[in-house]
Amino acid sequence: MTTETKTDKSKSFVRSLCAGEIEQDVLFPYPELDPDARETLVQVLDAIDSLLGDREADFRAWDAAGEMPKAFLEELRQFGLFGLIVPEEHGGLNLGNMAYSRVLQQIARHDASVALTIGAHSSIGMRGLKLFGTDEQKQRYYDKLATGEMIAAFCLTEPGAGSDAASLRTRAEEQKDGSYILNGSKIWITNGGIADFFTVFAKTGDLQERGRLSAFIVTRDMEGVSVSEHEDKMGIRASSTTSVFFEDVKVPKENLLGPPNNGFKVAMNILNAGRSGLGGGCVGGMKGLIKRATQHATERKQFGQAIGEFGLIKQKIGHMIVDCYAAEACVTVVAALYDSGYTDSSVEAAISKVFATEALWRTADEALQIAGGSGYMRELPYERVMRDCRINRIFEGTNEILRLYIALTALNDVGRSLREMSSSLKGIFDDPIKGFGVLYEYAARRAAWATGVGARAHTLSMVHLALRPQAEMFEDLTRDLAGMVDRILRKHGKNIIGKQLASRRLADVMIDLFVLACTFSRVTHSIEAKGVDAAAKEIDIARVLAGQVHGRVTRNFRKIDDNDDELVKDLATHAYEAEGYSWDTI
Repeated sequence: MTTETKTDKSKSFVRSLCAGEIEQDVLFPYPELDPDARETLVQVLDAIDSLLGDREADFRAWDAAGEMPKAFLEELRQFGLFGLIVPEEHGGLNLGNMAYSRVLQQIARHDASVALTIGAHSSIGMRGLKLFGTDEQKQRYYDKLATGEMIAAFCLTEPGAGSDAASLRTRAEEQKDGSYILNGSKIWITNGGIADFFTVFAKTGDLQERGRLSAFIVTRDMEGVSVSEHEDKMGIRASSTTSVFFEDVKVPKENLLGPPNNGFKVAMNILNAGRSGLGGGCVGGMKGLIKRATQHATERKQFGQAIGEFGLIKQKIGHMIVDCYAAEACVTVVAALYDSGYTDSSVEAAISKVFATEALWRTADEALQIAGGSGYMRELPYERVMRDCRINRIFEGTNEILRLYIALTALNDVGRSLREMSSSLKGIFDDPIKGFGVLYEYAARRAAWATGVGARAHTLSMVHLALRPQAEMFEDLTRDLAGMVDRILRKHGKNIIGKQLASRRLADVMIDLFVLACTFSRVTHSIEAKGVDAAAKEIDIARVLAGQVHGRVTRNFRKIDDNDDELVKDLATHAYEAEGYSWDTI
């Protein structure tokens, strides 16, 4: 690769993959923290363990009470856990995404409610200030946010606007003096009951016009700001979740966050940049569960031996290990992309959220199963972890919506390319050289998908030789992916927007391939650092994951044309009409 390619920060590994191109320089070498950052991180992790390590009884009690004590919040402030991403000159630690994600991981190994309280503050609550704030805004708020004197919350969701953020009803009307009058309400706001700093999104144009949003910094001391009682939730019960109300709140023009009418972009950038925090929390939860599950499997005796000796238990533990390792690889790579200044990593960030949250759910389910009846009792944390982690697949973008985003982004890229080709060919006799050039380029790309020959970047040569068979499989699947995108577009055309099951299959292929590529990068790095023998178990992880990915991807390819999508949807339509299930046995 040329130096120019290596420094091109506009590349998206996944979006390029859908065109049959493997931009391996984006993922290799596997990212590492510099020594100074690592030293600071170790100290922070040790402090977290000293603060949270012996509080299991507290976490259980706070979950039952549905509240985190004020005295404990003060301990979090004293430990500096609200200043993780704030610049050092304002009293923070100025952690990058990689280090921040690792801190959230460590907190989540102990308790999800604590991790969420810290994460909602830094990942999304004040992330907009960091990304879009003016120097004056940062000077005004950073110091208080670093100490936790002000805790931050992110206010986007409304009763009628969840995944469809463009349909917000909260409105901010500009006044003659440049200020705004804010009216509306937000629901399910994490940290809502303890926050003094709110990043709020509101309509700033015609309420009937979709998408014209602006972002504002709103503080609790502004007249007209109020919050509801604490929500009684299934999980993450000790974290604060409330509704937030705005009644004729006068917001100074200096509190506009980012350009006016640019709120949707602000919101998406905040969520994308903050996903490594949620991903890190999921990895931490998985590590905590694996530790408990392995201890239980080796200590619990049945039929005269430890249950961990049984093949079905080993299978569960083995798959938990593969999921955790792969999730950590993916989350780390995505965090590093943002730290390195890559400008087009939103698809990769969405993938990390989907994979990590679902991997944690599988791990929680299997860990509880290994624990058996005792895992179902509240005395042990398994049932609490299951309740806590269920929300992860819903908030910060439901996994269904993110899958559609992942797939439709790829389809839009390729569709635009096809439209450009079609436009060029229309004038082929006016400019035959241009027309035939475009046609040749497209034909050459399709030939590369089919044969693996002639593509500009179709190899995964940076993967270690110990994984060469798996890398070659990846290359084959990449060509199949490019053909899949092309086939889906030709089959459905503009109607692809409504073909959500086809889009989901495409997204699942993209998720699998990206996570596998991240795992290859991590294992390759380990082999180069330690040698093949010392990295043998990590090589096994990559081989197991590659086999899983091959099976899932192959099935999804087969279902492009041979599926039961319409039959399944017709059954749902029937249930809607019958208002339920129609075939009782009586």
